Amino acid sequence: MRIALCQLPVSPDPSVNLARVHTALDEAASGGASLAVFPEATMVRFGSDLRAAAEPLDGPFCSELAAACASAGVAAVVGVFEPAPDGRVYNTAVAFSAAGSQVAAYRKLHLFDALGQRESELVAPGSDVVVAALGGVPVGLQVCYDIRFPELTRALALRGAALVTVSAAWQAGLFKEEHWVTLLRARAIENTVWVAAAGQVPDPDSKPTRAPTGVGRSMLIDPLGVVRADLGPAAGVLVAEADMSFVDSVRATLPSLANRREDVFGQI
Repeated sequence: MRIALCQLPVSPDPSVNLARVHTALDEAASGGASLAVFPEATMVRFGSDLRAAAEPLDGPFCSELAAACASAGVAAVVGVFEPAPDGRVYNTAVAFSAAGSQVAAYRKLHLFDALGQRESELVAPGSDVVVAALGGVPVGLQVCYDIRFPELTRALALRGAALVTVSAAWQAGLFKEEHWVTLLRARAIENTVWVAAAGQVPDPDSKPTRAPTGVGRSMLIDPLGVVRADLGPAAGVLVAEADMSFVDSVRATLPSLANRREDVFGQI
């Protein structure tokens, strides 16, 4: 499977972001990608009026994303916001097939109430673990802060995920970038899965904000924890190969999932 890491700046204007998604999908298609992974909050940057921007998953923004995937012939995972019943929004990663059908939606489970931020003031938590078939591969979906909770990646692996996507707007801060790289590699190693993480970078065309705009460092990591691709801090699209048969090869010689002690710790 060829995977495009789409490391985008995100504007407060959803129409600008849709244009950027179109361009990135065209680049992904040119590189032979079958799956493109986009950042968290690709719809509109944090610090914007998320309630005003949020749309149902059958609304105009996701409909345009579906059409863009169909036009490019590339499946995608994209971060959006949708209205929640309590007046907040869901921070959602939506998966589209290469034909443009909406395959799955994952609502972020773990909200970033840490390091001076209170995501839960505007965002409602989801409640489901989601694995979707994309490009013939079982893919587990995560969003940003989720990566700090190892039980989620383990649950995705136990549900059959060979690849885990992480859509992020990872905030800059002391040791934060080191945490990002370490956590992504750890989740890949612990669960012998591929990890494809796509992050935001700051938008040079938008006013500065205290809200997270991302440090970049979109990465593709193999089931042994080897970083196969790293986009660094600048905007861009990078297409890299991920051999899904490598998951079985690694698990045959390093069967850590099979060796876990459910009798002591349960299924997680």
